[in-house]
Amino acid sequence: MTVRVVVVDDETLVRAGFRVLIESEDDLQVVGEAADGTQAVRVIRELRPDVALMDIRMPGLNGIEAIRTLLGGPSPVPVHVLVLTTFDLDEYVFEALRAGAAGFLLKDTPPARLIDAVRVIATGESLLSPGVTRRLIETYVRRPGYPGPVTHALDGVTGRERDVLGLIARGLSNNEIAAELYLTVGTVKTHVSHLLTKLGARDRAQLVIAAYESGLVGPARR
Repeated sequence: MTVRVVVVDDETLVRAGFRVLIESEDDLQVVGEAADGTQAVRVIRELRPDVALMDIRMPGLNGIEAIRTLLGGPSPVPVHVLVLTTFDLDEYVFEALRAGAAGFLLKDTPPARLIDAVRVIATGESLLSPGVTRRLIETYVRRPGYPGPVTHALDGVTGRERDVLGLIARGLSNNEIAAELYLTVGTVKTHVSHLLTKLGARDRAQLVIAAYESGLVGPARR
């Protein structure tokens, strides 16, 4: 099955480079391009691609607002968004993940890694290790303007689910969590599924964010 991709970046040469790279693969196809967030929303809603490569910093409507528009609201578009950025600790990356992006890559990522990323994202998986997400979030919550934990954010989450969430935030896989808590992998997957539903999260990256924003884990307890 061909993975359909839309490339969003305000630089023409960057879009052209991604198009050539992606279309060099038999199972990938670029079906559209956009130069800003407004165009991205229109093109993605019209073409319904599997994956959107989304730049963050663009004139007009930026990538974060485009992601919120596409993935939020009563009629979200079923697209998997992979954020492209210049800096891995860019504060905007955190906001993009919280808005629903499935992961991020640096723009200087090797071509083979980008191709693999598109395929991974298309399957509905998150493209970044929780450890990378954790480092990004820890940097963010140390900022002077960070408002602090939302103590009610985990209302309705059971004690065992909190245990699982805390281990997700530490970067553990389902198999590692199962070994740590003496559970079966199937039981861990059930807890993860419940957490995704209860916290309104799209993937594990957003679960890590929830763990930090709720105060369940934090930089001082690494």
